[in-house]
Amino acid sequence: MKVIPSRRKHFMRKLIDFFVKTGKLKDIPRRGWVLRGIKNPGSISDHLFRVAMMAWILGREKKDNLSIAKVIKIALVHDLCELYAGDTTPYDKKNILPEDKRKWPEILDKWPRFSKEEKKQLAGEKHQKEEKGLDKIIEDLPLESRNEIKGLWLEYEAGLTAESRFVKQINRLETLLQALEYGKEDNQQPSRSWWIEAKEIIDDPSLVSFMEALDKSFHFFEEDDAREPVVIN
Repeated sequence: MKVIPSRRKHFMRKLIDFFVKTGKLKDIPRRGWVLRGIKNPGSISDHLFRVAMMAWILGREKKDNLSIAKVIKIALVHDLCELYAGDTTPYDKKNILPEDKRKWPEILDKWPRFSKEEKKQLAGEKHQKEEKGLDKIIEDLPLESRNEIKGLWLEYEAGLTAESRFVKQINRLETLLQALEYGKEDNQQPSRSWWIEAKEIIDDPSLVSFMEALDKSFHFFEEDDAREPVVIN
C-alpha cells in the first residue's frame, strides 16, 4: 500500500470535512415549506440541485453568451451559507405571522412588502449573517477553492454579471415550481405569493416563457384573481 505524505493526508481530511458539512444541507428543510406545514419538505440540497439543473438546461436554451460552467457553479454555491446562517423568509420578520397558526395560510398566500429603509436594513443583516456562514463552511478549503466559492457567492449577491442575475431568477423559478408541485399534491397549499414574487423578479424572456408554460401546465394563476400582497408600513 502506498504511503501518503502527512501533508496530503491533512489536505484530504480538510476536503472530507467540507463535503461532510455540505452533506448536512440534505437534512435541512427549506423554511418556507416548513411554515406551510408541508410533510417531508424539500431540503436546501434539493433546492440547490434543481436550481443548478434548471440553470444549466435553461441557460443553454438562451443561446446567449452565458458561461454555463459559471452558471452551474453559482447555482451550486448560492445557498451553501444556510448551513450556518439558516434559511429565513420574509414572513419571519416583524411578527408578520400571528400566534394563531390557523390564520397562517391566508397570510402565506400573499407577499410581504417592506419600505425601502426596511429592505436595506434587512438585506444588510441577511448578507452579513450569510457571509459569516459561508466563510465558516469554506474556511478549511484550499485558498484557490475558497476564493472561487466566495467570489461566486459575492457575485451572486450583488448581481454583478449576466450569469449571477440569471441564476437569481432561476432561484425564484425553482421555488415557484416547487410551490406548484406542492399545490398539486394538496390544493389547500397557498401558491399565489410565489407567483407574485416571480412575476416581479423574473424578466428574462426565456424564463418568462417558461413561467407561462408553468401556468398552463398547472392551471393555477388568473390575472383577474390576483390578491393584494401584505403591506408592511
